[in-house]
Amino acid sequence: MPTVACISTYPPDRCGIASFTSDLAASVGGMEIVALHPGGEIGAYPAEVRRRIRRDVRADYRDAAHALSDRGVDVVSIQHEYGIWGGVDGEYVLDFVRALRIPTVSTLHTVLRQPTTSQRAILAELVERSAVTVVMSRAAASLLTRVYAADPARLDVIPHGVPDLPLVGPDTVKPLLGIQGRQVILSFGLLGPGKGYEMAIAAMPAVAQAVPPALYVILGATHPDLRRREGEAYRRRLEATAASLGVTRHVLFVDRFVDPAELGIWLRAADLSVTPYPNLDQTVSGTLAFAMAAGRPVVSTPFAYARERLAHGRGVIVEAGSLGALASGFIELLLDPERRAAIGRRAYDESRAMVWSEVARDYRRVFARAAVAPVPGPSPSLPRRIPAPALEGLPSSGPSAGWTGGAARTAE
Repeated sequence: MPTVACISTYPPDRCGIASFTSDLAASVGGMEIVALHPGGEIGAYPAEVRRRIRRDVRADYRDAAHALSDRGVDVVSIQHEYGIWGGVDGEYVLDFVRALRIPTVSTLHTVLRQPTTSQRAILAELVERSAVTVVMSRAAASLLTRVYAADPARLDVIPHGVPDLPLVGPDTVKPLLGIQGRQVILSFGLLGPGKGYEMAIAAMPAVAQAVPPALYVILGATHPDLRRREGEAYRRRLEATAASLGVTRHVLFVDRFVDPAELGIWLRAADLSVTPYPNLDQTVSGTLAFAMAAGRPVVSTPFAYARERLAHGRGVIVEAGSLGALASGFIELLLDPERRAAIGRRAYDESRAMVWSEVARDYRRVFARAAVAPVPGPSPSLPRRIPAPALEGLPSSGPSAGWTGGAARTAE
C-alpha cells in the first residue's frame, strides 16, 4: 500500500463528501488528511488531519501541494465537487494539481451533463492531470467520455461505499425510536432545496388516506451553507406545506445531524425510502446507496443513478413530476409487505459489493496502480480547448458489465 494523502472536506465539517472521506479513510487505513476548511469555526479536526487548506486562500493550495511533494507521499487522493474548492467553480483545484509532483487519483462526486464552459474546462484538466479518475456509476463514466473527452483507459468505476448493516425487519427497530405502529417512509441527508421534499410531502394526503399509520420522516439538519444564508426558512416552508395539506401528523422532521450509528437505526426502522430528486442527470446518491444497504425498497424518480442501481427489480421507479405516481408507489408498497420484502432483499444483495470493505479494496488497487504512473509536467496550464466528444469506448449496458477502460469492477 503506497502512502496516500487525501484532500477533501472532513468532519467535523458536516457535508456528504466529508462523511464519505471519513468512511473511506477508515476503511482504506493509513491515509493522512488535508482538510479543505470552509472558513469559520467548525470544531477540532481529528488526529489524521495533518494540514488544512483554507478554501478561499489561493496560496494555501500551492503551499500544500509543495509540502506533500517534498514529504515523500506516494499518491494524492482528491475528492472533487465544484463547491468544496475555492475560486469560481472551484478553480483553485487546478492550482493544487499543477503544483503537485506526485500522481493523483481524483474521485468525482458530481459530473454535470450540461456544464458551463468554465466547469467543463476545470474538470477536463483535472481528469487530464490525474493518473486515475474514479466515478461511482457507469452513467458518470459515460458522461466523462462524451462531454469532457476523458480517456476511458484512465477511468475506474467504484461504487459509493455503504455500511455493512444487518438485514432485519423494521418493526423490530421502531420501538428504539418511538415510532412503533407506524409505517415509515424515510428521506435523510442535509436539508435543502432540489431534493424533492415538497413533492413527497404533497403525496402524503393520498397516502395517509389509504394507509392511516403512514409517517414520512425527513431526517437531517439544514445544510450549513443554506442555514448561513437564510437560517431555517426552508424548513419552515416545508412544515407550513405539511400543515396546509393537513398532514402534520404524517410528516416528522428530525432536525439534527445524526451520526452513523443513529442513521443505521433509522434506516433499519424504515419500511421504505424515497429519493424524489427532480434532477434526472444526478449520477450518484449516497442516500439511495445507504437505503439499499439496509435492505429497504426505494421509491425514486428516474434520475441516472437510480435507473442504474434500481434496475432488475431492486427498487420502484416512478414518473418524474407526477404526484399521483409517487403517491401510488408509496401506497402499493406499504400495502404489500411481501413485495416490500422481496424488493428490499434484492437491493440488499446488490449492496454487498458496495460495503466499505469491498470499496476500500478497489481503492487500494487504484492507489497502487497510480503510484507508479508518470506525473504531468509542471506547466502552468493545460490547453483549455476541449476536444470533440469521444463516443467510443463507452461501457456496455449489461447488468454485469464493468467499465472496460479501468481495472476496478462495478457493482452492477
